[in-house]
Amino acid sequence: MVEHDSLNAACRKQALSLGIDACGFAPIDVELRGDYYRKWIAEGKHGTMRWMENRIDTRLHPDKAWPEAKTIVALGLNYYQQEPERRGRISKYALGKDYHKVFYKKLKQLCTWMREQGGDQRPYVDTGPILEKPLAEAAGLGWQGKSTIIINKKFGPYLFLGTIITTLEFDRDPAIKDHCGRCTKCIDVCPTRAITAPYQLDARRCIAYLTIEHDGPIPIEFRRAIGDRLFGCDACLDICPWVHWAQQTAEAKFTHPGLPDLREMLAWDDDAFHAAFAGTPVRRLKLPRWKRNICVVLGNIGTDEDIPALRQAASSQDPLLAEHAAWAIQEIELRKGVSIA
Repeated sequence: MVEHDSLNAACRKQALSLGIDACGFAPIDVELRGDYYRKWIAEGKHGTMRWMENRIDTRLHPDKAWPEAKTIVALGLNYYQQEPERRGRISKYALGKDYHKVFYKKLKQLCTWMREQGGDQRPYVDTGPILEKPLAEAAGLGWQGKSTIIINKKFGPYLFLGTIITTLEFDRDPAIKDHCGRCTKCIDVCPTRAITAPYQLDARRCIAYLTIEHDGPIPIEFRRAIGDRLFGCDACLDICPWVHWAQQTAEAKFTHPGLPDLREMLAWDDDAFHAAFAGTPVRRLKLPRWKRNICVVLGNIGTDEDIPALRQAASSQDPLLAEHAAWAIQEIELRKGVSIA
């Protein structure tokens, strides 16, 4: 065991040895903007993500869920990388293997070390009633920018967040000052105006929500704004001035070997889809929504060469696919100036 006065430093050193890029500490009874979260939920800005309505009191007061716990340990894992050249963009966080599994394994290893120091731990990576971003801010990993994303001075906005609740007592790290200043680039660049005001996000308008969480038809009003985004959106992250300091991720599992062209993927069956995306975040989308997204992208960037594949999709028995394919054909023909009356 290490001495108490060096416990923070020892934990950071251990985290770094596991490939974790940022580590901070906050007391279990930290204050977490409860009024904002309750109002956000009450206004329905979380869309169909109903799990966010559950156990709100526990989310806002983690000390109530585990009275013996003393500290929140917030961890960050850098995932920045250059986008591959291809038709159709996938958000950087989903280019490679599922970060939940990759990061959780590292947290479990850190928990083993913490147990050797006499603690009991509970690790979380987007699991359980945990508000990762406010906790990360409270633990000094960064500040929640105007996009609501955590911004770290060293890695910019490209950090996966993990949390360990522990019975060990660490010294609290100071919060980092908000460095957004007068900048509004993330607000101005948002294609669907999902960032409705500084530090205010309406998930129902967000391309990440529409292409990933939303399981029905994508509203017509947002389809053109989606552009070539197949899965998620990095617009507000890429424009952030703090990206200037972003570094290529050291985690090889976050890179992706590549994908076939959109036309080919539009003809995939379930086996082909699952084989291509096994162990990645995209797999949970499932094939119907993946094809829905392909149709929207082709509607925005497609050419004559894509129309035969889209006509085939438009004849599908799946009404979700058929409607989006028909819309895509119409959009391509409109760009050509072809009358569709």
